[in-house]
Amino acid sequence: MNRRDAAVAELQGRIGYSFADRELLERALTHSSVGNGATKVRHNERLEFLGDRVLNLIVAEHLAQLQPEAREGVLSKLMNQLVNYQACAEVARAIGLPDALRVDASATKVGARDNDRVLGDACEALIAALYIDAGLEAARGFVLMAWTKAFSELDTPRLKDSKTLLQEWAMARGLPVPRYEVVATSGPAHAPRFTIEVQLQGYPPERAEGGSKREAEKAAAELMLRKRDTAL
Repeated sequence: MNRRDAAVAELQGRIGYSFADRELLERALTHSSVGNGATKVRHNERLEFLGDRVLNLIVAEHLAQLQPEAREGVLSKLMNQLVNYQACAEVARAIGLPDALRVDASATKVGARDNDRVLGDACEALIAALYIDAGLEAARGFVLMAWTKAFSELDTPRLKDSKTLLQEWAMARGLPVPRYEVVATSGPAHAPRFTIEVQLQGYPPERAEGGSKREAEKAAAELMLRKRDTAL
């Protein structure tokens, strides 16, 4: 068994389900970069589309049960807290999805395997695959298990990280969302260091280093935020 096969087996163990249709699981775990757009490669974008709808249904249904007296506006706010690409990426990391992904080598080099958008989409594709392979109850069982912590923290004030704060600041001013790029890597394979540059339209970029891409991205965003009251 090679490394990726072991990762896929571990993933199925963590979600508590073994797929009858292995090709369906492979499609859910295949990023669109694989095959450089070749039509013969079936990637997970269509499954992500379906999975997003299944996830929203399950979460909305559970929220309505948990908050029977809540008004629609309150439920919508809670939905936005529970269902977003960062939340899905967090679940993806918890179940070991990054190591099970099929990602083109060039996309891996620029951080696709650790990208919140990529992981969030793959998580939703996995939910769709569960729905197709075993039905709504299987998908519901996974979602309610994977989102247990998030549901339990609904009434707990959440501190926003620097990436979220910077994105909100930019969007409030009509700017595109900040972009993050890996500009350098160093160190051994078991302890890499990443230098990330954050780019915000109309403003000088900032760079920061960290032991993971996410750590470096947050540090770069924090540098940009510190200049918000001066350079920005």
